[in-house]
Amino acid sequence: MIWLIGAIMFWLAAWALNVRLAASRFGATRAGQITVAALFGITLLVLWEGLVRGFAVPTVILPGPSVIGPKILSSLPVLWADFVQTVIRGALSGFAIGTVAAFVTAIAIDRSPFLQKGLLPVGNFVSALPIVGLAPVLVMWFGFDWQSKAAVVVVMVFFPLLVNMVAGLQASDRLQRDLMDTYSATYTQRLLKLRLPAALPFIFNGLKIAATLALIGAIVAEFFGSPVTGMGFRISTEVGKLALDMVWATIAVAALSGSVLYGLIAWVESRLTFWHPSQRK
Repeated sequence: MIWLIGAIMFWLAAWALNVRLAASRFGATRAGQITVAALFGITLLVLWEGLVRGFAVPTVILPGPSVIGPKILSSLPVLWADFVQTVIRGALSGFAIGTVAAFVTAIAIDRSPFLQKGLLPVGNFVSALPIVGLAPVLVMWFGFDWQSKAAVVVVMVFFPLLVNMVAGLQASDRLQRDLMDTYSATYTQRLLKLRLPAALPFIFNGLKIAATLALIGAIVAEFFGSPVTGMGFRISTEVGKLALDMVWATIAVAALSGSVLYGLIAWVESRLTFWHPSQRK
């Protein structure tokens, strides 16, 4: 129980410190925000370790951070190969293809009322299809390598991106569009000078949603067939061996990868949409 009591006391003390830091001037700075987030994450890990040790939870049910951390360090070559197969080949390639396809389709829908009324309802229908039912079909179509995982990711990210992009293209003010008409601006000029800049907050919102969906889709697709590498493959095989430390090590790498991709998109958004009220502090 010493571990449990100590972890709870540390969590309460760190929580109080975090509250003070967040309310201070230092908390409003970039370094302060990073410090608060890092301290909050450390407190969760300490509380996790204390609960596992305090209640004597078996490793096969829930290993603690002290078990998962060394497992990550000792399995770096395997985890790196899984990362390349799932994240780089599957998730990122599907994310890129889905983004380009959604952008081109959004422009076509914007120029055609027929597509806007006919394609978007179909898109809502396809986006509602369960991924666990669609993934086996795409694996059979495209094979067991990364191509089928990229296809699953394209299906998952295409329509959330499409809906946000179509909404963003309609976000410019009516007076602004009328002003462009008085200048006799062409469709391309209106698109590049007015509508796309106004749509950027919507586009980045869709990209941040798609970033998490891409990784989930690639991992889930690997449950239904993959080579001997990949995060989904690793999780499914290690669960069968009751090697929960390796399962959680893979989950930690996947979570870190998704967070880095999300943070990168958010950083680019802050540089390109600095004028938007959401970026003002």
